[in-house]
Amino acid sequence: MQYSTKARLLLAGAALSTFAGPAFALDGNDLVAKINSALSVQGGAGFSAEKATVSGSDVTLTNAKILIQAGKQSLPLGTVKFEGVEEDNGGYTAETVTFDNVNATQDKTTFTASDISISGLTVPGNPGGDNLEAILLYDEAHVGKMTATVDGKPAFSVDEVNVTTEVADDNSSIGFDLQANGIKSDLSLVDDAQAKDTLQQLGITSLDGKVAMSGAWTLKDGTLDIDEYALDFAKVGRLNLAFSMSGYTLDFIKSANETAKAMESNPNKEEAQQAAGLAMLGLMQRLTFNSAEIRFEDAGITKKALDYAGKSQGTTGEAMAQMLKGMTPLMLAQYNVPELQNMVSAAVNTYLDKPGSFTITAEPASAVPFPMIMGAAMGAPNTLPKVLGVKVTAND
Repeated sequence: MQYSTKARLLLAGAALSTFAGPAFALDGNDLVAKINSALSVQGGAGFSAEKATVSGSDVTLTNAKILIQAGKQSLPLGTVKFEGVEEDNGGYTAETVTFDNVNATQDKTTFTASDISISGLTVPGNPGGDNLEAILLYDEAHVGKMTATVDGKPAFSVDEVNVTTEVADDNSSIGFDLQANGIKSDLSLVDDAQAKDTLQQLGITSLDGKVAMSGAWTLKDGTLDIDEYALDFAKVGRLNLAFSMSGYTLDFIKSANETAKAMESNPNKEEAQQAAGLAMLGLMQRLTFNSAEIRFEDAGITKKALDYAGKSQGTTGEAMAQMLKGMTPLMLAQYNVPELQNMVSAAVNTYLDKPGSFTITAEPASAVPFPMIMGAAMGAPNTLPKVLGVKVTAND
């Protein structure tokens, strides 16, 4: 009777502990495997760790590495810690992921990076699906100060990089934003004598600026909108690229990655390139062009470039500007596109008279399939400006 009572108490205690604690312990190796599965489908690098240690809801990876070039090369990450990890429909979520500082040296170049972290990580359980639950996502990724030195001399640095993403309430799209601030580079370390002389003549011995990118991706029709991809450097200018295309679906991404993997695994590189070229032509059939814009806003580089070009021709920057004005319509005349010729010539004249901004846009009345663009480019290139709705303006 006493034995039976004790047995029942032990069983009751076991049952209580089962209900009070997690249903089952986390599997650190499975977390790594699921991350690799997602990266494989999305085209990212591989990921490995010597050891995965679980402590409550934290998973610590020891001697972690990023595998690149099909695993032939690796980048050491040291210790990677996943905190607040939970299982979710066969996958995982993690509140934060933190990385060791990076300090790597190769030949005479040393690279460092600090304060590296990811928050709101979602690792899919089934990366083969066709919705957001099949994608490796995160709320924010952050890298602090990054530096590169050559022979101990500072060559390049970035104050910080932040990448944020936001999923729409209906899970139909993902918005993203990247900000890289405090980018500095010492161009006096350029080795090529001619390039170095050109930079000195232009008065550009260093770079100081930032890079920004923002946009959104809609899953259903694969519409990728890049609203801004801007490189902005002091005393040079701001170059912004924007474009929109459709057909860039998850299925397209998977097919493109499979093509790339097949090319890497084929020992016959010439045969692999031919096969990949044909496969990519087939994939291009799925894409459509919506719009594009290239815009440059001058911050002093144009006058310096004209002065440098003029000096090399034994004349002045003003004379070089006039020469370019005269050459532009002559160069465009051979393409037999009078409307574009007049448009570009007028924009070039306006810009060279007083450098401000120069913008090229392509906005067709309706989306244009990429095969149609390729066909026009090969068969009737003079029709492309009209097909794509090209406009060129200056100082607008």
